[in-house]
Amino acid sequence: MFAVSRDDAAYAGQAVYSPLFLRFYDLFVLGFNGNIAWRCPPGGLVRMYDEHVAARHLDIGVGSGYYLDKCRFPTPAPDITLMDLNPNSLAAAARRIARYRPKTHQGNALEPIDLPAGAFDSVGLNWLLHCMPGSIATKSAVFDHVKAVLAPGGVVFGSTVLHHGVVHNAFSRWMMNLLNEKGAFTNLEDDLAGLQHELDQRFGRVQIKVVGSVAIFSARA
Repeated sequence: MFAVSRDDAAYAGQAVYSPLFLRFYDLFVLGFNGNIAWRCPPGGLVRMYDEHVAARHLDIGVGSGYYLDKCRFPTPAPDITLMDLNPNSLAAAARRIARYRPKTHQGNALEPIDLPAGAFDSVGLNWLLHCMPGSIATKSAVFDHVKAVLAPGGVVFGSTVLHHGVVHNAFSRWMMNLLNEKGAFTNLEDDLAGLQHELDQRFGRVQIKVVGSVAIFSARA
């Protein structure tokens, strides 16, 4: 069994995802923080999935599986692979979308992804980057690893809470600082210009939209 060491730099960002926490994930992370703190309601991110998700899809950082459950796939029987460092999240998301018979893969996206090259037409990185250790430059190694498993013309898309280049109010700044103190977030060095630069270096047709404190992005291989 894959084990996550407490010494792993990526451990803190996923440690909170216990079975108990995942029962309240939709209410707290998506509902309260999404609507109130970050001012980026879940419905807008469901539409992002509707626009970009493909028949062969890899989702990294799966949370509770909410978006995969709510979005519209282009085929009634999509080939979905779930990837996460946390086995609790993998199990919860797999149960939620059991009707699609998803595959699961436990792994760290900051390391090369042990999946076939070019196997996916879409990759979702939703609410992931702000949980990863390091700066936007170092954590963008995930884009290199994603690019290796994307088919030609495939799309990577997702969302992340940034520190600079987005709109914060007093409450969102307090919440962001609290989550950084707890280790759930590492995004105090993350900025919009840096995200744009890292995507531009690797992909074509990059699009980024700011909604509240969140950058919503997509890019083509």
